[in-house]
Amino acid sequence: MSNAPLMPMATAVWLVENTTLTFKQIANFCKLHEVEVQGIADGEVAKGIKAYNPIISGQLTREEIELSSKNENRPLEIKSNDIEISNTSEKIKKYVPISKRQDKPDAALWLLRQHNILKDSQIAKLVGITKNSVSSIRNKSYWNYNNLNPKDPVALNLFSQKDLIESIEKAERRLKREKKQKEKSVK
Repeated sequence: MSNAPLMPMATAVWLVENTTLTFKQIANFCKLHEVEVQGIADGEVAKGIKAYNPIISGQLTREEIELSSKNENRPLEIKSNDIEISNTSEKIKKYVPISKRQDKPDAALWLLRQHNILKDSQIAKLVGITKNSVSSIRNKSYWNYNNLNPKDPVALNLFSQKDLIESIEKAERRLKREKKQKEKSVK
């Protein structure tokens, strides 16, 4: 018997909202009762529980979900119960499909609004667009600014939550250094 996924109820919420899997498949995967999954779908169970994407955590793959979506008798297999947080410093440039490229300026706008301590260069590096594009989005002179909708880049799978946290921590350290420099120059 395989292990239950991390945060089974939140994972079940995400699977109900984002897949065509049967309640039985979701219940078996999340080690919940089928009636609980039905309740999640009806909005009676798990009110206020934020959906948790098992693909981002590496517990499921899109392929695994698709295979089980096509065959309701096929159980979902958990990829691993060990959440990998790799310490490799080498970044692998990943291909972004054309359909997702419009998400980059939207993601940059979201970062500018949600985490305004990030420098334009940090946002450009995270999202994968030019620093000039980020600057023009910041000062509202971007060519398509009126059509931008801020979207969470982690949810769009442009980069990981870990990358975002590291960038925010780096920006906070920079602000502390700048504050110390100002204090020294005032004295």
